[in-house]
Amino acid sequence: MTKKQTPAAPRTRLDPAAVVRAALELLDEKGADAVSLRGTAERLGVRMNTVLWHAKTKARLLELMADAIVAGIPLTALPTAPDERARELARRYRRSLLAHRDGAAVVAGTYAAEPATLAFAEHLVAALLDAGLDERRAAWTFWSIQYLTLGLTQEEQALATSGEEHTLGPALADGRYPALDRVVPHLEDTAFDERFEFGLDRLLRPLGPTGEA
Repeated sequence: MTKKQTPAAPRTRLDPAAVVRAALELLDEKGADAVSLRGTAERLGVRMNTVLWHAKTKARLLELMADAIVAGIPLTALPTAPDERARELARRYRRSLLAHRDGAAVVAGTYAAEPATLAFAEHLVAALLDAGLDERRAAWTFWSIQYLTLGLTQEEQALATSGEEHTLGPALADGRYPALDRVVPHLEDTAFDERFEFGLDRLLRPLGPTGEA
């Protein structure tokens, strides 16, 4: 009489969300340069092919990660006034990038037409249209807000990760760039929150009914 075999325990089904969570954990621990399909598979304890089933390439994995980062932006309880709504959305966007190590670098390096990214864009563009901007200015102001937020936050996160200080001052010591030398303390200013609000104010200062400042 043969011994009855015990059936193997069913394997937990891996879904795309689990893959993205593992990749984000890798990002937060080791930074953007350490994120890879192989590293994500190792973190999950699965074969490489399992991760490839959900993200065919590293570029696709980064797109999914970028959308997950943007998904951290709450789109409820927003101000009623369009200009204040746009400001608050921009601030929430910045906070979502800062919530992950190298978050700005990941999002800046992708063009993710994914649900969370599109939902955020919809809310911000709608606020700009409601503020009186025409379609082109609304679109271009939306891009300008994104560029300001991504660029400034990427600088802030890179500086925090490297632990180094700005080095522009010594490069200007020979006096060949007098205008830069005059403003270098302000160029190297690490008051990132204030710099962000300054830029945001220039983009979203009170608008008239035709979208003119």
